Amino acid sequence: MNRKLCMALLCLITAGFCHAQSTTEIKSDYIIQDSVFIKTDDGATLSAVVVRNKSVDKPQPTALMFFIYSNLNRSLQEATFAADHGYVGIVADTRGKRLSPDQIAPYEHEVDDVNAVISWIVKQPWSNGKVGMYGGSYSGYAQWAALKHPHPALKTIVPYVAAIPGLGLPMENNVFLNANYQWAFYVTNNKYTDDKINSDNARFRKMQNTWYQTGAAYNRIDSIDGQANPWLQRWLKHPSYDAYWQAMVPYKQEYAKINIPILSITGYYDDGQISAMHYLNEHYKYNPQANHYLIIGPYDHFGAQRGGTSVLRGYQVDSVALINTRKITFEWLDYILKDGKKPGLLKDKINYQIMGTNTWQHTASISQMADSTLTFYLSDRMDGTNFHVLSSKPDRPGFISQEVDLADRSSSNNDYYPDPIIKKEIDTENGLFFLTEPLTKQMELNGIFNGTLKAIINKKDMDIGVVLYEVTPAGEYFQLSYFLGRASYAEDMANRKLLKPGKLETIPFSRTRLISKQLSKGSRLLIVLNIDKNSFAQINYGTGKDVSKETISDAKTPLKIKWSTESVIRIPIKNRPTD
Repeated sequence: MNRKLCMALLCLITAGFCHAQSTTEIKSDYIIQDSVFIKTDDGATLSAVVVRNKSVDKPQPTALMFFIYSNLNRSLQEATFAADHGYVGIVADTRGKRLSPDQIAPYEHEVDDVNAVISWIVKQPWSNGKVGMYGGSYSGYAQWAALKHPHPALKTIVPYVAAIPGLGLPMENNVFLNANYQWAFYVTNNKYTDDKINSDNARFRKMQNTWYQTGAAYNRIDSIDGQANPWLQRWLKHPSYDAYWQAMVPYKQEYAKINIPILSITGYYDDGQISAMHYLNEHYKYNPQANHYLIIGPYDHFGAQRGGTSVLRGYQVDSVALINTRKITFEWLDYILKDGKKPGLLKDKINYQIMGTNTWQHTASISQMADSTLTFYLSDRMDGTNFHVLSSKPDRPGFISQEVDLADRSSSNNDYYPDPIIKKEIDTENGLFFLTEPLTKQMELNGIFNGTLKAIINKKDMDIGVVLYEVTPAGEYFQLSYFLGRASYAEDMANRKLLKPGKLETIPFSRTRLISKQLSKGSRLLIVLNIDKNSFAQINYGTGKDVSKETISDAKTPLKIKWSTESVIRIPIKNRPTD
């Protein structure tokens, strides 16, 4: 048995916490402890790395990262970087990871475990009682999990691309996605990470395609893969954003008691952006005086954690958008924990890079990013393959018909993923395409587009896709934002309300990706409305049953939709003076 694991098991027997003195090393300027053990209130044991600057002989603030992707070298690098910047650096492993002998259970214990680590920190002689947290994705989620029951010693968090289990993944707006299917294996197969399985793209492409072609129930997808996925099966039992998910992060009024300063960082093309923005929007909704800052620009999920890349999915990023996320993080920690100077980029609460202008702008709220709204009503009048839109509600509502054969596997519907961001052409084989008149002046699209769809269908449910493009004067399609969501959860993601066949239903949507881009004079906006049917997500056959149990046999009758011309799309715009 591994020596460090034996030490972890020994710690389970002893009361409180312990750490192995044999793993304490003094290397040049650092005191390094790579096998610290921390006991939780419910008897679990967490492992952590602690790095201190040897020359510091007084208590210091702590920079803490809570980490599921256990990697000793990475943890040492992170903690050492913090020690170099005037902090005690700590990277704590999620329960069950690295040296912890407990069962790995993603998402299910962070609310308590992160605070157990903080409680341990402030009892140490080297702690001055102040803790700041930082990190991306799962580590970003862990920071928000801790704030469900705020610890008085946690003075600030800096979450990048923070996840929300059940809202951004493994399902988005109540639609389960395949993009993270192998993630549970990746983080639970061993005490570190199973990189081999995570990189086996061919295996999971084959699984997805086979599942799609056979029309099997979604809850049988792991049978097609040939390896049971117990975590997926556990999550599939919670298709609503129910108490299971709600217990993992702050929920509704719980945001009101979060009063510490926060700096969130995410990107326009971060796959999980709706999670990061949900935290911010809910925080301000329930605590209007929240001290919550945002940095957002043309970054994807990994780019936001580094500070961007010069070319993002074919888009040449403005040079000013390239930032140093780590540098800004520790400037922020200095600002809050050491009365230092605020990071220069933070001129106001919302700090966003306008794509195509090579500039940043700063405003007090998301709503103030825009000064007007382009409102478009769907029209049944066509020009070639495109429908028109109207700027005012039609005097007489009409309908636009769409039929989707959910049993047809010769094609797929809803090409929404922005890769590449700029396309020479788009698939027009299915879906409804609504094209505006050319813009008469240059303007900025700033914020989160939303809408209210009205439709009559012959089934009880459907999964909807809405994609927004700028069609440039040169004829290129620049993808701006998109929405994917289940109609039956449109009003409340925690409670399913089935549609009534034959009745005009109202389906609002708002959890789209925030974007900021300068739109050219002469450009048109293209709105693509479709039904989601492809190998990348659940297929909703509309029976009203649990979608994960539906099969292709439930698709005998095609989905027939009559979209009302009273359906409206709202696009936030900023008109800025030009020279």
